[in-house]
Amino acid sequence: MIRFAFASVLLASAAVVTAQVPAGNSAPQPAPFASSIPDPVDQPYPGTIALNVDATDVARGIFRVSETVPVAKDGPLVLLYPAWLPGNHAARGQIEKLAGLVIKANGRTIPWTRDPVDVHAFHIDVPTGVREIEASFQFISATKSDQGRITMTPELLSLQPNSVSLYPAGYFTRQIPVKMTVKYPAGWTAAGAIPATVSGSTYSYARSNYEVLVDSPILAGRYGKTWQLTPRVSLAVYADTPAELAATPAQIDAHKRLVEQSVKAFGSQHYDKYTFLLSISDNLGGIGLEHHRSSENGVTPGYFTKWDEGPGRRNLLPHEFSHSWNGKFRRGADSWTPDFRTPMRNSLLWVYEGQTQFWGYVLQARSALVSKQDTLDQLAAIAALYDSQPARQWRDLIDTTNDPIISARRPKGWASWQRSEDYYNEGLLVWLEVDSLLRQLSGGKKSIDDFARAFFGVRDGDWGDLTYTFDDVVATLNAVQPHDWRALLTQRLTEHGKGAPLSGFERNGYRLVYTPDAPASFRHGEKTRKVADLTYSGGFVVGSGAEITSVIWGSPAFDAGLTVGTTIVSVGGMAYSDDRLKAAIAAAKENKTPVQMWVKKGERYWQVSLDWQGGLRYPRLEKIGTGEAGLDRLLAPR
Repeated sequence: MIRFAFASVLLASAAVVTAQVPAGNSAPQPAPFASSIPDPVDQPYPGTIALNVDATDVARGIFRVSETVPVAKDGPLVLLYPAWLPGNHAARGQIEKLAGLVIKANGRTIPWTRDPVDVHAFHIDVPTGVREIEASFQFISATKSDQGRITMTPELLSLQPNSVSLYPAGYFTRQIPVKMTVKYPAGWTAAGAIPATVSGSTYSYARSNYEVLVDSPILAGRYGKTWQLTPRVSLAVYADTPAELAATPAQIDAHKRLVEQSVKAFGSQHYDKYTFLLSISDNLGGIGLEHHRSSENGVTPGYFTKWDEGPGRRNLLPHEFSHSWNGKFRRGADSWTPDFRTPMRNSLLWVYEGQTQFWGYVLQARSALVSKQDTLDQLAAIAALYDSQPARQWRDLIDTTNDPIISARRPKGWASWQRSEDYYNEGLLVWLEVDSLLRQLSGGKKSIDDFARAFFGVRDGDWGDLTYTFDDVVATLNAVQPHDWRALLTQRLTEHGKGAPLSGFERNGYRLVYTPDAPASFRHGEKTRKVADLTYSGGFVVGSGAEITSVIWGSPAFDAGLTVGTTIVSVGGMAYSDDRLKAAIAAAKENKTPVQMWVKKGERYWQVSLDWQGGLRYPRLEKIGTGEAGLDRLLAPR
């Protein structure tokens, strides 16, 4: 009886499927394919790759590469261009910028074929008796920002070894020896994690493995200066002009304290030597990318020379330095891969990036790289932003860890509804809550510092990779202070609802409030970003040229029909200015009349009414009670 009924269902289903394909229509089947790219194995590669890079064509932004790859046998060989790059959390290798690839053996050209599925893979057939092949190609830097990050200018360059090299498939990258030589323009100097011997403008870097090489970028330029912060940590700065290198002793002392406070927080150092690579440029593309023994940091001019105007980008170095412990030494087990072809899974980015974001702000305050008050104001801005994001109603925090793959950091029209890489700053709020609970449950005896030393402070000097799972995070927290951490973290990662998790502030003695006057750090942020930030005063941001750059989904600005890319022409019958718009919003609180604006997009003009009567509102953290609170203790130097 059951079998008969089941068979009847199958027959009915088949009939439905047949009916969906009209008689006489073509109905193809998929073409089969089998991958011929070998999987990586953990065994030594037979020989050392010789990688030579000519980085002298700075006027045109062209890196010229010649690479000699030993081969153990003839027959099929696959050369790979790195795709899945640590710190990018996605397949971001710039294969589109590789050009002019020619492969030779014994002076004769060997044809190559790109893999039909993996476009980062090149198949060749090694001739009989050949024991090394020579690959040559160019990596063509972007020359305009719409082509990607500009990595070479007439004054300085950023050399990422993954961009200028190929590697043989079939091996863990840590098992592939490589020795790189780079020729820079005459008179230039260079800095990076791998030591080098220098002859004129040519740097011969020490032999390493390919995993370490890719993790060791280089910053070079015409104008550079290096400061030794501690016996093991240095700050190498390159700039468009010598004037940008004019750091004061007090500014360098703040960077020294950053290193000292970080080591105290984590209780170890997971590098032999560490170099902050900092470019100060209007021309080289900005960047913030972690590496185990260095970090790539790119800011616009004024890092030292406009120090007193506001915090600027000074959070960048504390964040990237923290990654040496969190993300490089300790890494989510599903993010670690044996080569740069294996896809990464990002489920633990709320630890990798979220806790690093947390420590970036904590350490900037502890070192006085940024003042405590500016840090509090920046944290208030983060709390307010996520408290205003309606997308939390449908998309949980854990799902945002997929965003590097989903969107590749492309701009979004409705980020407040689509969400983005929120595991950074909403992750920060989760870890602030963890700290507040540790303090409360232990009667003030424990804090997140205890977790940091237990989780990151093991195996001092080890700069390999120690992976972890969600269970490891929970177990470490329970060892510090027993609690149902699994339930709390699971709730924060998967919950939906209105409003961000702000209990970490309140339990630690502060609450989020709004005032009509913007904090100094908020005003400085508006100035450096060249925006009027009205996120909490109607729900939108106006950028340069009076063009709207952000609109909060469901806000009064949204209801008025404003969108990203719309330009405001006038406010209340007068030509647009940021001050005039802010004055009109402030006045609307008193007169209860919507703000009238003319806007345009393309050749279309129309009038809108912004029905917002809350006036100007800017987020701050207000202390609850008196005396020293948990957040005060968290931000205090050790």
